[in-house]
Amino acid sequence: MNAAFDGTGEADEARQTSFDVRVWALREMKGKTRSSWQARWWVAGRPTANTHTFPTKRAAESRRAEILTAVNKGEAFDIATGLPIREALAQHAAAPPPPPPRTWLEVARSFCDAKWDERQAPGSRRSIAEALGAVTGALFDAPMPTELAELAREALSGWTFNTGARTVTDRAGRRRDATPPATWSTVIDWMERHSRPITDLADPDIIRAANAALSRRMNGNPAAANTITRRRQVFGMAIKYAVERGDLDSNPLDSLGWKAPRTLVAIDRRVVVNPAQAHRLFAAVAERAPELEAFYATIYHAALRPGELQELRLDQLTLPTSGWGEVLLSGNNPEISPRWSDTPDAPRQPRELKHRAKGETRPVPLNPRLVAILRRHLDTFGTTADGRLFRSGLDGPVKASRYLPVWRDARAAALTPAEAASPLARRPYDLRHAAVSGWLNAGVPITQAAEWAGHSVRVLLMVYAKCIAGQDEIARRRIDDALAAADDTTDQPAPPNEDRSQPQLSHRPPDTAALNRTQPDMSPELPDAPPDPDWGL
Repeated sequence: MNAAFDGTGEADEARQTSFDVRVWALREMKGKTRSSWQARWWVAGRPTANTHTFPTKRAAESRRAEILTAVNKGEAFDIATGLPIREALAQHAAAPPPPPPRTWLEVARSFCDAKWDERQAPGSRRSIAEALGAVTGALFDAPMPTELAELAREALSGWTFNTGARTVTDRAGRRRDATPPATWSTVIDWMERHSRPITDLADPDIIRAANAALSRRMNGNPAAANTITRRRQVFGMAIKYAVERGDLDSNPLDSLGWKAPRTLVAIDRRVVVNPAQAHRLFAAVAERAPELEAFYATIYHAALRPGELQELRLDQLTLPTSGWGEVLLSGNNPEISPRWSDTPDAPRQPRELKHRAKGETRPVPLNPRLVAILRRHLDTFGTTADGRLFRSGLDGPVKASRYLPVWRDARAAALTPAEAASPLARRPYDLRHAAVSGWLNAGVPITQAAEWAGHSVRVLLMVYAKCIAGQDEIARRRIDDALAAADDTTDQPAPPNEDRSQPQLSHRPPDTAALNRTQPDMSPELPDAPPDPDWGL
């Protein structure tokens, strides 16, 4: 085989050629009304023969003669096409040039549109935009002017990677790009002109620079480990999308020797309040915002997420006059900027429960203390017209701007100076951690606690293992017992006729019966990353 070149003195795309060509006689293909004729030849190295079909015998003979002439002249044949090399090069020259590769910005924007159409949660959309905005700064072919740099991240997150803001949908459901705001038009135009071709990511230096950008904050300082991992997941999804679309031949991230940073998954046990501290906190809340006492108490006793509290309705509750009650959760309404919603101008819309299918419910028991608190709340404040227990303003949801300041004031009033300076219940969400920790320490089976909290068992073990009290104390007592037994054995004199030829145990073997029980999987290995890289807390 040989490599063929064109006649311009420059190497054309290298082509494998062969001089081993077999030309066969014409083949008549008889039909019902008329026959057609085939000219056939085979070039060594090709998996199949070349076959050209003609309506007349004369046309087929003419083509066969052309092939024979090329063979007799000693002309090489292109193995890829099976044609004489001059003919193959002429076809190549006449073919339209392939379209230029798409830019990174085009691919990333298309990826955002595809994920938006999957109706992901607003928080997931925001995470995708933030991650792509972080990496895009490393994928320009020129340094960005200083006067534009401050606007770039804002424009990327607020426009380029926000499908809802950047596009409008016509009556037929087709999406088209809108005109960007005047404040961003200059920086958007610059980024469009200087975005690298997506194929540049095959360059090891460029893909490493992009990967490094994921690890930095806007001010250049290192990003948190959880942030780096989440960004890398999004970037990896965008690269896979480019491979699927044919923009890249392979995934350049596969060749990087990158190791995910160690992320903080387990809950810090210092944030968990005990019952006495919780009682003081709720009393302080009752003095400042009595309509929110049940709000925080439900997080603490039933482990509800704040977004689930927004959708807590009277018809979901079973509140007996005594004993245990129950709530059957069916919706979640987390607070997030409306610009990531499909209907940014409409009121907040509830979604399915986190990590649950649409229409799926989650039962959670309500202990007698919480039942009494909720009954008192209903007697005092009632519900909204649609049955919701908690509201602010004109029956709207309780926003973070309301319940966070109340909680800060309650902490300052109810906790000692040392407690207030510690991480103890720094956020209302920490009350949820206290609820799950309390269940586990009370002996609730892990599978049951996971069901009530809306977790997987694996995540529950990873997140709350350190909060299960008593394990350290049991282990210390066992060590004390073993040391005491060793001391007792050492103080006793040896029998007079004892055979010292073999080494003797200085104490009895420790009790290993408990070790034969099946232990829960406490591996710190992270779960497979979901489209939404929240660990399900």
